[in-house]
Amino acid sequence: MAKVALPFLLLSILGLVGVALGATSSSSSSTNFIKNKCSATQYPALCVKSLSAYANKINQSPQQLAQAALAVSLASAKSTKAFVTKLYRPKGLKPREIQALNDCKEEIDDTVSRLSKSADELKRAGQARSKEFKWRISNVETWVSAAITDDNTCTDGFAGRALDGKVKASIRAQFVNVVQCTSNALALINQYASTKH
Repeated sequence: MAKVALPFLLLSILGLVGVALGATSSSSSSTNFIKNKCSATQYPALCVKSLSAYANKINQSPQQLAQAALAVSLASAKSTKAFVTKLYRPKGLKPREIQALNDCKEEIDDTVSRLSKSADELKRAGQARSKEFKWRISNVETWVSAAITDDNTCTDGFAGRALDGKVKASIRAQFVNVVQCTSNALALINQYASTKH
């Protein structure tokens, strides 16, 4: 009985090692795919860092990569929206800071809305035929570009030395991250669109 069990045990172990090596190879090629595609973005290091966790889901698919990048951007925007809401406490703020924060709150609300619509539209685009695909991708590109403009508008509201301080620095850090993630998402959406022409 022991003689039969030993070869079976060895075969089982070899089978598990083979499956593990295959999964590692697949994950490695997906990570290389992400690195390759991210190299064409404006913020490649952030792109790779933020998308590597999704390597198995992306699995060398330009569509999945674009959707993951948009999801990362949306998550960053939602986090920033929560941050702005928490930061907005008129007590102790300068009147110009209050106005700038009000503007930022409106802009980040618009950003979250545009990125949410874009994520839904991108999913629909993946199932669409050629002409409809182009129309849906055009919508996504427009809305994502507008989201970048919204975020830049917020940081522009804190321009000038009169608003220097902790509020300005913390808002800028949050919005810079959203802009960079969203810029990367737009580049990857454009890459995906070019594969469907």
